[in-house]
Amino acid sequence: MTTLLDPIPPADSGAPTPVGKRTSQVSLWRMLWRDKLATAAALTLLGVVLVAVIGPFVVGDAVNDQDLTRTKQPPFHFDEGWLYVLGTDSLGRSMVAQLVMGARTTLSIAIPAVLIAAVIGSVIGMWAGYHRGWRESIAMRVADVLLSFPSLLLAVVILYVFEPSAANIVMVLVITRIPVYLRTARAEAAELQSRTFVDAARTFGACPRAIIGRHVFPIVLPTMLTVATLEFGSVTLAESSLSFLGIGIQPPGVSWGLMVAQGQPHLRTAWWLAFFPGIAIVTATLSATVLAAWVRIATDPDQRWRLTVPRRTRRRLKKEATR
Repeated sequence: MTTLLDPIPPADSGAPTPVGKRTSQVSLWRMLWRDKLATAAALTLLGVVLVAVIGPFVVGDAVNDQDLTRTKQPPFHFDEGWLYVLGTDSLGRSMVAQLVMGARTTLSIAIPAVLIAAVIGSVIGMWAGYHRGWRESIAMRVADVLLSFPSLLLAVVILYVFEPSAANIVMVLVITRIPVYLRTARAEAAELQSRTFVDAARTFGACPRAIIGRHVFPIVLPTMLTVATLEFGSVTLAESSLSFLGIGIQPPGVSWGLMVAQGQPHLRTAWWLAFFPGIAIVTATLSATVLAAWVRIATDPDQRWRLTVPRRTRRRLKKEATR
């Protein structure tokens, strides 16, 4: 349940009692810096974004430069320059340049898919949860129908009918991820629409649109941000899976999933062709999952104080709770 006020930990819990609004005054950046694991995850995702944005201008046309005289060159050799430090593929192209362009392609699909699905699902979910009745029934039945099909299978069917392209992949991922946001936002809005402050706004003549925008949305937003952060990893894996199956990004395009698919036949002789893009997928997904767990705690007033308590105190609290 979402609460509005920061709770004060019990006096006998060993946690420091906030003075005034001490807990709420601690900035999110400071809380993030105190959590080293979440900081590492955030820096990793930031590095991936910077590589996707700036990297293609640095590598230039190296991603398409083919040299059959140095095909499947093993990694960690500096004789050819930094572009070939991770080796080459079966056409003699730089693996570094391939990974950089793959990062841009993967993020250019994952980020729009997450944003569009979050906006559409959250708006419909808040609208259905606030009004209840037939609106809620229709929205939930549509979500149930979409969730009844395995998301990957639904994506395979749609992309088999339509041409595999970046726009179609984004459309498929949006359709399969909307129910997640819709159900979450609906549950939050349905609980909030009966709260006292919403009843007061309704009594003073505020229209439903104003109530949802000014009172419901600010409380639902932290939860949706947490879901969106977690969904980023799921969408990244989904795009990589589609490209691996051959119905995602098509050559000469480059994506991490496509690189894994192209490197799979050469695992015995050239392991780096599939290893490095696979590591990139795992790193990005794991970082998004860790950051989502931190966002969930940081945006929850009931749990936020844990990020402001020293590590020794948290350990003592855990020991006392297990007794």
